Amino acid sequence: MRILVLEDEPKLARSLRRALESEGYAVDVEHTGFDALAAAQASTYDALLVDRMVPSGAPSPQDDALFSDGVQIIKTLRSKGIMTPAILVTALGTLDDKTTGLDAGADDYLVKPFAVDELLARVRALLRRPSRAVQPQITFAGFTLDQNQRQLQFAGKPVSLTSKEFGLLEYLLLRRGQVVSKEQLAEHVWDFDATILPNTIEVHIKQLRKKLAQHAKENIITTVRGFGYKIEAQLPEEGTL
Repeated sequence: MRILVLEDEPKLARSLRRALESEGYAVDVEHTGFDALAAAQASTYDALLVDRMVPSGAPSPQDDALFSDGVQIIKTLRSKGIMTPAILVTALGTLDDKTTGLDAGADDYLVKPFAVDELLARVRALLRRPSRAVQPQITFAGFTLDQNQRQLQFAGKPVSLTSKEFGLLEYLLLRRGQVVSKEQLAEHVWDFDATILPNTIEVHIKQLRKKLAQHAKENIITTVRGFGYKIEAQLPEEGTL
């Protein structure tokens, strides 16, 4: 899962990035409203974490009001049909402030100061909402992938995966039956600043297949030559991959 964070305070931005990355998310951080709005329109994200009051960063001072308010940024995205789930983060915690944010299109509202554990719980809850068709646990071929705990098990025993291997498997499972391109995997499993060599994804897929094969006879990840990778829509809950 890939998350965009809009936060202008450097120390808090670093803290949020570390906390989210520790949960296995790919994280992009922007420090101005202008850059965040551009990023949210240019790339596909699974969730947005938007500070209420940020520097505008607009090329023209007359546009400052549009880009310096997280509420306005979310409202602009919604007006363009971008419905990425968003949490509005702010020091303004009155009922009117919350109502304004939620009415603008925010899915949740978090008041500063907050505990990191609460933020992570809210992100997990947001990504589990029915509109995303995401289940906390995905079972297939004797495996159980737990999205909350970021763990993979086979027959009740843990299977050791790196963060990227887990992210690749999770993304492919959530799109069973679809061909997923390398570009899509790079966009959702790695953050924007990551250096991805031409064979980076191939190497990670190879290692993931090797680890899965230690517990099952065959591989569920099919290479669709020239297009990407695919996991079949129908997978047995027990048996071989």
